[in-house]
Amino acid sequence: MSKRKAGNEHLEHDESEEISKSEIKRQMHALQELGKKLSELRPDQLAKVSMSDHMRRAVEESRRISSHIALKRHMQYLGKLLRTEDNEAIQIAVDMFDASTQAHNQRFHALENWRERLITGDNNTIQLFIDAYAGCDIQHLRQLIRNAQREREQQKPPAHARKLFRYLRELDELEDGTQES
Repeated sequence: MSKRKAGNEHLEHDESEEISKSEIKRQMHALQELGKKLSELRPDQLAKVSMSDHMRRAVEESRRISSHIALKRHMQYLGKLLRTEDNEAIQIAVDMFDASTQAHNQRFHALENWRERLITGDNNTIQLFIDAYAGCDIQHLRQLIRNAQREREQQKPPAHARKLFRYLRELDELEDGTQES
């Protein structure tokens, strides 16, 4: 055995102690799965995820691929590109849009709590909300609250309460988008 070959075996031996092939495969599959989740996001959601332009174009390209095998290869490519991106930040952003994640559920419950407090509360509660969400249309918010309160008093189905929740969710998404910038 030559010195060069013996030296390479020594380097390979050191690397295999650090990370096993199985672990590398698991990491690559996780990156491919993250790429798949990215490609499933709506365009407005994808715009809120910070990534390079090259990565964004590759994700958008995946929407145009219809062949199963080609899509599988493209997911492998996305996984390869994700190696150079900030995976943790991308994963956090994707999790915020994934309805099955805890972060999304907490956010949803916080908005439901705000809706309930606004409908049953007073002007102080409204002012607290306005302070928390500076970009809201105060007149529109007050109108939605009045309609939801009237609806409750008349024991009608909660159509206006739903509209109020949708508005709160839009505000929350706008606030989240401005904080990331």
